[in-house]
Amino acid sequence: MVKEYNLALEEIDILTNELKTIINEDVIVILRGDLASGKTTLVKNYVKSLGLDDLVTSPTFSLQSVYSGDIYHYDIYNKTLEEFISLGMLEEFEKSGTHFVEWGDEKLQNLLEDYGYNVILIEIEKCENKRQYKINA
Repeated sequence: MVKEYNLALEEIDILTNELKTIINEDVIVILRGDLASGKTTLVKNYVKSLGLDDLVTSPTFSLQSVYSGDIYHYDIYNKTLEEFISLGMLEEFEKSGTHFVEWGDEKLQNLLEDYGYNVILIEIEKCENKRQYKINA
């Protein structure tokens, strides 16, 4: 199932509400998009839509952030798949919850699917004052 949305930032609740209907079990959400396309903003708004007060920031330098116990947020911009695996991060996906992975490439997606994980891909593209979101779930 592929769904597309063209939304301004003020309309992002439409997307987070859709995600809440899709994310109903342990899942890995891979976020792809250029720099400043809104990957972290999406995670921030998703966490907020759940009524959580966690401070959501990009985990670029820490590699991983955990929000309210079962929402995991990764930024692997500076890491290859091999580095990610060698750091033991692949085992993190065994934890129950929702995992958001910024910059996850096709190799990571294929690996996770081969291991049997439930993977959702969201591609984000900047379009003037809006963003185009493609959800492949």
